[in-house]
Amino acid sequence: MRLKGKVAIVVGAGSAGPGMGNGKASAIIYAREGAKVLLVDNNLAAAEETKQMIIREKGECTTLQADVSLPKDCKLIMERCVEIFGKIDILHNNVGINIRGGLTECKEEDWDKILNINLTSVFLTCKYVIPFMEKNNSGSIINISSIGAIRTSKEFDVAYAVSKAGVIALTQEIAIQYAIKGIRANTILPGLIDTPRIYEKDKKAYGDNIEEKKENRSRLCPMGKQGDAWDIANASLFLASDEAKYITGTTLIVDGGLTRTFGSFN
Repeated sequence: MRLKGKVAIVVGAGSAGPGMGNGKASAIIYAREGAKVLLVDNNLAAAEETKQMIIREKGECTTLQADVSLPKDCKLIMERCVEIFGKIDILHNNVGINIRGGLTECKEEDWDKILNINLTSVFLTCKYVIPFMEKNNSGSIINISSIGAIRTSKEFDVAYAVSKAGVIALTQEIAIQYAIKGIRANTILPGLIDTPRIYEKDKKAYGDNIEEKKENRSRLCPMGKQGDAWDIANASLFLASDEAKYITGTTLIVDGGLTRTFGSFN
């Protein structure tokens, strides 16, 4: 019960398809470790699926549909969480989209969409959660970035890379500004993780055969296999817990060593 008595908000608590996504796994493991969890997702049905899994394990949670690219929705998330659970100890941001393309290929409307969803949403949720955490003189913010923020792939994702690099910079600024208030902020950088999302977005890169995609991605990893959603969830649990009480402003890479290899990663 490493999070006993704590309240967590997980933004992106559903998954993009059948299986276990990073946000979904994190929400489940927070609840397993004693936290009360507000499950936020733009797709309410996906959040409800996560809720049922937590309830079956006797955890405590509730769902909320919200579009975190909208300031009013982000403000509502925080107010609703305090209304239901009385406080906010943990904010976990796990929202992200990608539209492939380099500098000249990236459409301006795609740039705006990706930056708005991947980066502005994190700015907004953090902006609106901070006053509640300040009241308690404590809090842990965990923002999910990507190794794409620090390593370029051969299939250029300029808007995605910039947005995820922005998440790192934003998190560091928050960490230092609010360290004196007892609020910690850290970033997790997943590598190649076996989640439903990758099979939806990478059909061109990996073909239509799911097993072939898995094999192709696993071959790229130094450990010979992709990570899974529980790897991200366990890293998140550590950063959310009091075990990490002296860790703030850091980036935790969870990639099986991939960023330490040469060449492109896909």
